[in-house]
Amino acid sequence: MSRHPSWHFPAGSTAEGPQAVRITPEVAGWGYAGLRVLDLSSPGSSYEGSTGEDEMVVLPLTGSAVAARTAATRTSFLSNSFMRVKHVSLFESVRLGAAAQEEDRSQDQLPIQKIMSVPVGPAGGNVIGVAQVSRKGLDASVAGADFTNEDLKLLEQAADILSRMPFMQEGADI
Repeated sequence: MSRHPSWHFPAGSTAEGPQAVRITPEVAGWGYAGLRVLDLSSPGSSYEGSTGEDEMVVLPLTGSAVAARTAATRTSFLSNSFMRVKHVSLFESVRLGAAAQEEDRSQDQLPIQKIMSVPVGPAGGNVIGVAQVSRKGLDASVAGADFTNEDLKLLEQAADILSRMPFMQEGADI
């Protein structure tokens, strides 16, 4: 694989169909990761596509998404009453545990009841990601124990360690 000399891709140079950005591992010279960006800001817009054998993570970059707000404000967030917070419900469709491997649909759309979200990045530097932990369930009483401020501090410490990992550094071979 050849590494792209600058990792700078001019606007529109990697666009493909509805994808404003589509960078494959082969194009970037990365070992595994790729990047796709879709603009779904128009009312009623949606995207449906196959991931093939690729694993995908969907991360809303704007709007009321907790991850977007955490990154933009560089502020940690903890809520044990998350169902009452207006948020993007995209991640409620992620199935948990054994149900993710089975055809059992009973785990579909379990709402996130409790969540912690922290920015990942060096102190005083740019945010390079967001780490989140959530507890899902039909209601808060079955979603597990409430998160505590100590839990949030531990997640912030984990994010600090993560931000110093070699693969998280600017220019790292991914």
